[in-house]
Amino acid sequence: MATDRRTLLADTAITVLADSGMRGLTHRAVDRAARLPPGTTSAYYRTRQALLTALVRRLVALDQAELEERGAATPVPRTADELTAGIVALVAQRLTGEGRRRSLARYACAVESAHHPELREILVPRENQGRRVVRAFLAAQGVADPEERTVTLLTCVDGLVFDRLVHGGSVREEEIRGLVAGALR
Repeated sequence: MATDRRTLLADTAITVLADSGMRGLTHRAVDRAARLPPGTTSAYYRTRQALLTALVRRLVALDQAELEERGAATPVPRTADELTAGIVALVAQRLTGEGRRRSLARYACAVESAHHPELREILVPRENQGRRVVRAFLAAQGVADPEERTVTLLTCVDGLVFDRLVHGGSVREEEIRGLVAGALR
């Protein structure tokens, strides 16, 4: 039961952070959002830093699971158009619904990690099936350094997601197509 409660609290903390920002992330706010008695969150996560660390660990686990699942369901693209379509679908998912919440929380945590190296360590991009699919496509196209180009491409895509979260709107397919073309040059 404690593990389930910890997961519930971490998931709820992600939502509170996405909806209220870093200043709104408090033990009380998580208790209220989870509809639990006051003091429940602090019983599991004594300090704000412990709560934030649990939130970041859960966020990374959810993101990794999503990328593994998407990557496993996606064959290595044969064309730039296929890769573009796959990235467009991922970006749309990151900008709507639960994906949007997680994206907002992820970026808030990334900024916070500038002051907390232990969070930065948890947030370091990890290998996953989605990344492997992009790298395999670039390698199959004869790109000289597919690992470096994969990192650059995905970082640029991440930047577009961040921009649209802050300024609104969606990422256009032409934007992704341009990034893919740049990775192939």
